[in-house]
Amino acid sequence: MGRAAETLGTTQGFLRAIGEARLITPLRSAGGHRRYSRYHLRIAAHARELVEHGTPIEAACRIIILEDQLEEAQRINDEYRRAAGSANPASAA
Repeated sequence: MGRAAETLGTTQGFLRAIGEARLITPLRSAGGHRRYSRYHLRIAAHARELVEHGTPIEAACRIIILEDQLEEAQRINDEYRRAAGSANPASAA
């Protein structure tokens, strides 16, 4: 956790807080140490940026969760559109 906080330029308390808000759930080593993936670090960095710009940590976590849900919904919609287009090529003309 200390190395992750140092890499992000934040505190261990910040990482604990976003973990408690369930924004990220780091894996645990056999010794019980938190292990952060690159994905976790990207999410934490985004949260840190929002907090540095004055967004409360709980709100920053919710914003990031909603952004992720929106991105997934848009990806699914794009897949449906492509599938509908290939199933009905006459409508594309």
